[in-house]
Amino acid sequence: MTLPPQPVGIIQFIGGNGLAVQPQWSYQRLLRAFEAQGWGVMAWAYRLSLDHQQQADQAFLDLERVLRQEPGLVRLPLLRMGHSLGCKLLLLAPDGGMGCGGAAMLAFNNYPAGRAIPLVNRLGSSLGLTVDFNPPPRRTMELVAERYRQPRNLLVRFRDDAIDQSLRLHARLQARSGDQSQLVVLPGKHTAPASAGLRQQILGTGDDPKGRRIKRLAHQVLTLSQGLVGSTPPPAA
Repeated sequence: MTLPPQPVGIIQFIGGNGLAVQPQWSYQRLLRAFEAQGWGVMAWAYRLSLDHQQQADQAFLDLERVLRQEPGLVRLPLLRMGHSLGCKLLLLAPDGGMGCGGAAMLAFNNYPAGRAIPLVNRLGSSLGLTVDFNPPPRRTMELVAERYRQPRNLLVRFRDDAIDQSLRLHARLQARSGDQSQLVVLPGKHTAPASAGLRQQILGTGDDPKGRRIKRLAHQVLTLSQGLVGSTPPPAA
């Protein structure tokens, strides 16, 4: 966890499959941009697994444990944020999403294991088995209707993202009574939130268009999320 001197709120962040093995590197620019706007960031790291429910349970057990270690933080606005598969883990949170002020979901993805991880499909076929995630895509969407109770959700779809499924999720969320979820479309591809900026660190501090785009993205997401958690971010640098 990283904290600015006087945090205005806390973000619990879960990245996408592969990228979240070391989120402090793969999402470095994005997380630093949140910190620059006054937000403390808790990024949960995980490795490839077929059991997404177990991962969600463990994620929020770990995140809650860290939050409780700093008593002053529990009074701050809390925003949960996910990217790609990380959005699914938010939806599977054991508290139904009610342990936060709201959730921001960037580039939601809910494909079956055979499409998300082709090697799994080939191995399953060679053994005569059908292998999929727990829960599989259809059951995940059923669980959104049955168990996910957070009404305040921001869904971000990137314009050039061919694998985004935010429209489907938005429709399912809106079908719930009292839902306040919003869907916005921003420029970029599926990996828009992810960039460590390693090239920039190695080669120097010259022009950094990718870094500027991620700073703008961070500011846009926090601005759009302010109605969820009641905090207003400062202007983008």
